[in-house]
Amino acid sequence: MTTAAPRATAPLRDDRRTVLVVAILSSFVVGLDSSVVNVALPAIRQELGGGLVVQQWTVDAYLVTLGSLILVAGSLSDVFGRVRIITWGLVVFGIASVACAIAPTGEFLIVSRAFQGVGGALVTPSALALIVAAFRGAAQSKAIGTWTAWSSAATILGPVVGGLVVDSIGWRWIFVLTAVPIAVTIPLVLRITGDVHPAVRPRIDVVGAVLAVVGVGGAVLGLIEQERLGWGAPVVVAALVLGALALGAFVPWELHVTRTTGSPLVPLALFRARNFAVGNLATLSIYGALSMVFFVVTLFLQEVWGFPAWLAGLATLPPTVVLLLVSSAVGGLAGRFGPRWFMAAGPAVAAVGALLMLLVGARPDVYWVAVFPGLVLIGFGIALMVTPLTSAVLGSVPQSEAGVGSAVNNAIARIAGLVMVALAGVVLGGEMSVAGLHRAVVVMAVLLVAGAVVSAVGIRNVPAPT
Repeated sequence: MTTAAPRATAPLRDDRRTVLVVAILSSFVVGLDSSVVNVALPAIRQELGGGLVVQQWTVDAYLVTLGSLILVAGSLSDVFGRVRIITWGLVVFGIASVACAIAPTGEFLIVSRAFQGVGGALVTPSALALIVAAFRGAAQSKAIGTWTAWSSAATILGPVVGGLVVDSIGWRWIFVLTAVPIAVTIPLVLRITGDVHPAVRPRIDVVGAVLAVVGVGGAVLGLIEQERLGWGAPVVVAALVLGALALGAFVPWELHVTRTTGSPLVPLALFRARNFAVGNLATLSIYGALSMVFFVVTLFLQEVWGFPAWLAGLATLPPTVVLLLVSSAVGGLAGRFGPRWFMAAGPAVAAVGALLMLLVGARPDVYWVAVFPGLVLIGFGIALMVTPLTSAVLGSVPQSEAGVGSAVNNAIARIAGLVMVALAGVVLGGEMSVAGLHRAVVVMAVLLVAGAVVSAVGIRNVPAPT
């Protein structure tokens, strides 16, 4: 049985500046935490022990819960309201961050990281859905541009900030670093007076949620663990098979729920919207390429050129600077002229930047000739593409389903990144080298060009639904 839920009047319209700050801070914290931990792994291993296993699961526990629960969180956001879900997510994330900071053992740290992933999954789709509910038209595109710039900056700035913190005051403080902004953000969330609720509160699709968690979680677990255990390991095979079976059952179950109760976890009708379907296909290609860019280049700078972690992070800052300078303006322009050609041009420009790194050799003296200009072009391409892509995908779905729409897009982006990072070893030939980097940047460029073509052919400049 369903129960009526009150609909907010003029949802979030009176709190737009607060909404934007909350969305930025929430996503910044989650993005920063996702990337800042990597540089702390040697220090964590030295203090807590456990060797490579603890290092792997310090990262993996977070990714598995984040990647597998994000679809469920998007559905919860649409059912219970963005403000409530983002508040829950921030509280869980903050408590888990404090637990990570005081972790006495590796096992305790791993469990705490898994709970951080739960909080991150609740926050991620709700943050963007808040912006969709509060802004309209060109103002929405500009707000998404600002949000995109700061969210992306957090991910890219993570290694620099993490390296400086670890080297100066210790690895535990990187988790304090994420807990402090949360303490500032929660009071701001409580100031938001409106929210978006469905006219009728539907049932939660529990079976669909379990299939999504098992499917995505199994795939993520298998892809991550194969790097350590190999493709033939029983755990890897079992995880991938179970994940594939769950994902294979997901679509038929969602169709069944749509016919019977009308409350599926993922409304498959969303994919009937051309820009939603095409935008997510472009996301799969583009975000897979971008994940490989930053993973491979950071590894190359450290393992081949011998840069320390903080310097490697600093050397990859150009895309961050470009994003901060350009994204808001691009968002405004895309709101006026439509997303299509921005989404086509951005990946093409980034592909040129990736191919510039074919000039890289074994000596770091070519950084300013090959890596720096390549990263600048990649950053400019990202800035041209990310905001219009987000606007096209979410602008093609009803406002009441923006949470699940955002979650689907986020899940596809993260899965694409996980797949490409998992396959990086194959592309690199088993170890980081100049030849491996050259192969990787060619793969990046091909994926980026594919995303550009898909966007140019498939995206339409159409008004957002009301």
